[in-house]
Amino acid sequence: MFERFKKKEISTENLIELDIDDPVDCLCDFTYNFYWNHNGEKLELNDKIPGNSYSFEDIVEHLKNSGSVRINGNAGHRLCSSMGVDLKYFGGSGKACDVGDVFVNGNIASRMGISMRRGNIYVKGKVTDPIGNLVEIKSDIKGYKKFKSITEILMDSISKINLIGANFSGKKLEINDGIIRDTVGARLDRDVEVIVNNDVDLSTGILMKKGIVRVNGNAGNNTAALLNGGTIIINGNCDDFTAVEMKNGTVIIDGNAGKFLGAKKSGGKIFAKKGSSIHPTSEKKLNNKDKKVLQYYKNNPSNFLKFE
Repeated sequence: MFERFKKKEISTENLIELDIDDPVDCLCDFTYNFYWNHNGEKLELNDKIPGNSYSFEDIVEHLKNSGSVRINGNAGHRLCSSMGVDLKYFGGSGKACDVGDVFVNGNIASRMGISMRRGNIYVKGKVTDPIGNLVEIKSDIKGYKKFKSITEILMDSISKINLIGANFSGKKLEINDGIIRDTVGARLDRDVEVIVNNDVDLSTGILMKKGIVRVNGNAGNNTAALLNGGTIIINGNCDDFTAVEMKNGTVIIDGNAGKFLGAKKSGGKIFAKKGSSIHPTSEKKLNNKDKKVLQYYKNNPSNFLKFE
């Protein structure tokens, strides 16, 4: 779909500027580098961003109040992680929230936009993959590439959009750009489908509740982590910890699902041609209902094992 617009300029109203001499990780990171795992050992919310008077928390709160941020220099890893989510851990609703834009006048290291839900990232330099839950769209600002969340496009009914390396039609987004991604379809909660014609990396479909993510390639660790509904199909192999802490939904691996399959799993079904499950998950026999589910997605369900 094509979007007609005039090129615009970056507004300096409600804009914070950060001058970065050396790349800084976790800028605009709504998780603060997964704060709940390290409890401040890696990053405190009120730590000052090197060379600047603003803290990491100042920047996140500014974005949540629809302010924008311009980074003058190279950004490090995990830029804009979970941007556009009002995270429950920090007292939020757990739902999507509106945010301002992020502009980077430099390069960006890997894992930009993992589990990102809303917002725009504009980049002048190069972006190292794997990137996160993003696709590139036609930019409305000269000299910048523009990236938007896959989940935002599918859930917020964004229709007038010109994708680069992908196609969006009806309820289906197909990605063909050859870029490696983490967290594809993160937090998806609508009956839509994402197709990736390429390998993917970490945490495909993390925190999904509805929809389908189909990968025509191999996947990395933690595929379907925290899955709470919907269907994930990997037409290849996965690395370890597939379906870790899975609560609901269906995972189909047309290959080897890896080691530690279903660790801390509490619900849902996993179908794979091969895999090494761990308690509380174990191998079960397919019943007729299982075969119908597999037949809907695959031609030969008899080649699959079931793990519950």
